[in-house]
Parts: sequence; C-alpha cells; structure tokens
Amino acid sequence: MTDSYNQIANLIATYAERIDGGDFEGVADLLADAAVGSGDDGTGLVTGRPGILALYESTTRRYDDGTPGTKHLTANLIIDIDEAAGTATARSYWTVLQAVPGLPLQPILAGRYHDRFERAGGAWRFAERRFLVDLVGDVGHHLLTPLP
Repeated sequence: MTDSYNQIANLIATYAERIDGGDFEGVADLLADAAVGSGDDGTGLVTGRPGILALYESTTRRYDDGTPGTKHLTANLIIDIDEAAGTATARSYWTVLQAVPGLPLQPILAGRYHDRFERAGGAWRFAERRFLVDLVGDVGHHLLTPLP
C-alpha cells in the first residue's frame, strides 16, 4: 500500500467517524472542497462548506447525545491513483447500522460511494462524493426528510 492509498483510505474512514459522531461541522470541513450528493448523473450536487453543512443538518437526525445513533461501515474499497496528475478515484460499499430508542440495532441503508480525490499542497482531499442508495430499511429514525 502506498502512502497515497493510505491517506485516501483514511479520508474515507474519517468521514464515517465524523458523521457517526454527529460532527457535521467536521464532515463539512472534510468535504469543503468537494461536490457532494446522490445519484449517478451528477445533478443536484452541493458544493461549498456552508451548503454541505446545511445538507447534513437538514437531512440527518441527531439524538440527545448529539449523534445520529449510527455506524457507517465501509467495505470493498477500490482506489485508483494517478500520482503524476495528483488525482484518484475510489469506489466502495457502505452500510449504515442504527440503534436508537424505538429502533433495535439493524441495518437501515446500504449502497455505494463513488469518490474523486485531488492532491493539493501535498495532501489528498475529497473532490467529489456521490452516495448511491441501493437498499433502504427503516430510515424513519434517521432521516429528517424522506429519500427522493
């Protein structure tokens, strides 16, 4: 594994850690230079830290402990890196588990991430994060707005 591979894998893991911790400010910092949204076609992508923060705050429920009561599991990570160009792509599967009052531990969502990365100032950062939803369970305790 190259240093670039590890840095990109750490960005992907950091996203899961921050969202599960209810740290939407940290999620917005992590994705501040990226276009973020759902679907394959690229329409409706949100850009800029304020817009990304608003996206998470308006869609994801947080409980009294400040978290959404979730665990994001990311697997099947495929990273392609162009060191010379300072760009990379990644594809992975994700599953969201949730356990909150009124909802026993269960998977509530599963899908795929399609990510693009760029190296700036010697460090890798997200350039785009698309989440594609493949399976939907009981999201009534998780989302503030229904899925499209």
